[in-house]
Amino acid sequence: MNPGELLLLAAVALILGAASAHRAPRVWLGAALVAAAAALAAAVLVLAGGATWEWNPDFPVGGEEVHLRLDALSAFFLALLAVLGGTCSAYSHTYWSDAAHPRSARSGRAWLTALLAFMGFVLLSANGLHFLIGWELYTGAAYFLITRERQKREVRAAGWLYLAASHAGTLCLFAFFALLAARTGGWELGPMRDRTDLAPLFWLALAGFGLKAGMFPLHIWLPSAHANAPSHVSAILSGVTLKMGIYGLVRFSGWLPVPEAAGWTVAVLGVVSAVLGVAFALGQHDLKRLLAYHSVENIGIILIGLGFAMIATAHGNPAWGQLALAGGLLHVWNHGLFKALLFLGAGSVLHATGTREMSRLGGLWRAMPWTAGCFTLGAAAISGLPPLNGFVSEWLVYLGLFDAVGSRSSVSWVAVPAVVLLAMTGALALACFVKVCGVVFLGLPRTEAAKHAHECGNFMRVPMLVLAAACVAIGLAPVLFWPAIAHATAAWKPDWAKLDTPAPIVTLGVCNLAFALLGAAAAWFLWRRVKQNGVSHAVTWDCGYAAPTPRMQYTAGSFAGLITGWFAWILRPERHEHLVKGNFPSHASHAEHTPETVLEKIVQPAGAVVMALSTAVRRLQHGRLQAYIFYLVLGLAALALLVFMGGGK
Repeated sequence: MNPGELLLLAAVALILGAASAHRAPRVWLGAALVAAAAALAAAVLVLAGGATWEWNPDFPVGGEEVHLRLDALSAFFLALLAVLGGTCSAYSHTYWSDAAHPRSARSGRAWLTALLAFMGFVLLSANGLHFLIGWELYTGAAYFLITRERQKREVRAAGWLYLAASHAGTLCLFAFFALLAARTGGWELGPMRDRTDLAPLFWLALAGFGLKAGMFPLHIWLPSAHANAPSHVSAILSGVTLKMGIYGLVRFSGWLPVPEAAGWTVAVLGVVSAVLGVAFALGQHDLKRLLAYHSVENIGIILIGLGFAMIATAHGNPAWGQLALAGGLLHVWNHGLFKALLFLGAGSVLHATGTREMSRLGGLWRAMPWTAGCFTLGAAAISGLPPLNGFVSEWLVYLGLFDAVGSRSSVSWVAVPAVVLLAMTGALALACFVKVCGVVFLGLPRTEAAKHAHECGNFMRVPMLVLAAACVAIGLAPVLFWPAIAHATAAWKPDWAKLDTPAPIVTLGVCNLAFALLGAAAAWFLWRRVKQNGVSHAVTWDCGYAAPTPRMQYTAGSFAGLITGWFAWILRPERHEHLVKGNFPSHASHAEHTPETVLEKIVQPAGAVVMALSTAVRRLQHGRLQAYIFYLVLGLAALALLVFMGGGK
């Protein structure tokens, strides 16, 4: 079958799934898996050969003829959509079942089908008007998925914030596509590098797509939306929906000319997003909100790769530009895989305990070994540790930055701090996930909910194992995935199509495989020793306490308190204390909350000023004719005064 036939099969399966979503959940799941498999096969065919599939029937929609195109770049993102769409659909079969959620499960399946279909349509669309239509449709579908539990006030607030931010971004994109159509004479999309008059439009694209991608400081909608959505929806939002913004930036920075400052701006925004994203993650106590901020961090890593690729293009296409872009694009896949794995693991914890508050958990590895193992693997991958996939993509970005430093040009002045700050981001991410795994899975249960936790079922466990296997596969054999990455980079910059496979990618795979085998051998040796000698239990140093309790363990806040103190200037933590008083105090407490600084300290106060001005202006509209005549006279007098002053000069 060719890509067109496979995409048709995927479309038919999605239509069947939408029709059966309300009454036949198993049929819906089967249709979703068939659609995912067909779309993945179509993407693999295009990525393997590097050819482009197009379909341009004489069939107008909204006054414009349908034009679908699947090249290596769109296929790269379609493959991620297919993998996560299939795994998250299977996960939702148990996690958001009809029995547990009778009011929202049926419509949730329909909206999930719509979300996947419309995102696929955006990736295939080669017409600006249809791109906008698909963009707005999948935004609406995502809103209805985020607000599955709309009876909760915080869920409704998260949904409205997402919708408002998305529409602000859509306004920028509407201006972008409208101006593009006005200057080119049509809505058709394609390479237009020779049209230098289109370069200023990049700033509109950066605002619109950057807001959807969740780059700092346009991320204000992201933490609450990801935290309050069902976990399989959070996995789709973080793994794919954010990448639609990245797709837009990569797509149109490759097709259109960009201003000279564009690459520098994207690179700086990437560094800022990476560092501050992980800083805000360290200050979180909510497990899913913490993972949401790590999405900001990883979007920053992707933007670093894209930014330096754009800088390389402006400096004559040196090879380090391809390495940076290859690392950024591979991190699109990698972040989608391990972040979806982490969100599904968090969903398993929430499903078993009923809470996302890390300080109310603890000791879950005993009751949930599969979840703990998969989550720990995802935590190692997102921290950039070998031999997993996160290490591979970040190392490619590092290689590009190292070569840029060695170029001894003006680029070095940005590449050097980018290397340092990227390394700091990785160290902070590792510290953050040491906190998460220690507080959530190790130690003793802190509450009754944690004591009675249970492992998830097969429909939730198998998708996590599939994603974990994908993380391991890319880490151990990155050279097998290099042709797909090379074809995607060539679709962005055709001049890079002739570059060979870089030697470091082969060496890296061998080193990762050796590291994995060595680790497996060490683990087997330790397991054999423990099995032969047994395990002896002894009391640890208890600081003088005869009977330690779970309350004496580190909490999420105390574990990272020292590190978050370094970023107090931006985190602005809010402390709530009940200090010790008297010789025999009955109660004392200390709690710390990290607000969303950009939203709560900047956007909301600015919005309050705008609303106050709007209210004041509305008071002038009271329906009295004589007052309106008075306003008109004042306006004419002011206009006359301006004319008189201008004539006097």
